[in-house]
Amino acid sequence: MKIFIAGGTGAIGRPLIAELLAKGHTLVALTRSAEKAQALMEQGIEPAIADVFDADAVKAVVRRAQPEVVIEQLTALPRTYTRESMSAAAAFNHRIRVEGGANVLAAAQAAGVRRYLRQSIAFWAVPGAGLANEETPLAFDASPAVAADARVITELEHRLLENASIEGIALRYGFFYGPGTWFHPDGDVAQQVRRQQFPIVGNGAGVWSWLHIEDAAIATSRAAEQGKPGVYLIANDQPLAVREWLPAFARWLKAPPPPQVSVEDALKASGADAVYYGTQMRGVSNAKAKRELSFRPRPLEWIVDAVS
Repeated sequence: MKIFIAGGTGAIGRPLIAELLAKGHTLVALTRSAEKAQALMEQGIEPAIADVFDADAVKAVVRRAQPEVVIEQLTALPRTYTRESMSAAAAFNHRIRVEGGANVLAAAQAAGVRRYLRQSIAFWAVPGAGLANEETPLAFDASPAVAADARVITELEHRLLENASIEGIALRYGFFYGPGTWFHPDGDVAQQVRRQQFPIVGNGAGVWSWLHIEDAAIATSRAAEQGKPGVYLIANDQPLAVREWLPAFARWLKAPPPPQVSVEDALKASGADAVYYGTQMRGVSNAKAKRELSFRPRPLEWIVDAVS
């Protein structure tokens, strides 16, 4: 298939491009940089040079490419995972997802693209017992940043999935780990864990769902090839509470055990969102992805190594 990718240089974009090329697909990748365009050509990828905020330019490059499928992976996340860096990046990340994404979707629709996939988020399900699935409501009443992001992804998903002229697929990814992510031995969270700056908050009951970055690429490729319109939760088989995964991560890194802080102290130091992540986050089920995409994610590496 001929596939147009918007957001091909981020953490997931690089392994996704490698996976799609290995599967024999023809790729066109959006970039606004002549330097990056040259790098894309050296990989055998056709560059489409346009600013994602220039609706007419995006429409022109998508029309010229005439892809069967568009994959949108637009984000603008910082290299560091701190309250300050995430807050500083929030406005532009919101703009590129909402405004930039709208331009790419409109261009795809105008060009008669058959199928459109977009990145979404797995971990904003309303807190509750058991694992969330694709039908579980999102946490609109959660802590401020979580609630705001839940509303944004709902807007983005509805804009795509309610578009009758295109087969829309929203891929709600779990927490990325692996090369190029925060949760890798050379990533920012690993550095914080080594410095004992990433604590267990309260009872540590918040459940995180994980996804290796290369498994994200594999699942996305399969969704592009065979997915049905709708939402897919893309995560591994092992959602874990913070009190389980964080000490194991520290041991895997040969770092000191993570400190524990009270909810009250976490609220003062890091805010309500940190408390939500640490105590209320809900894990998700990947049953639909396994059933419909033959998705077989790898186990979380620092848990496997700990067991071994």
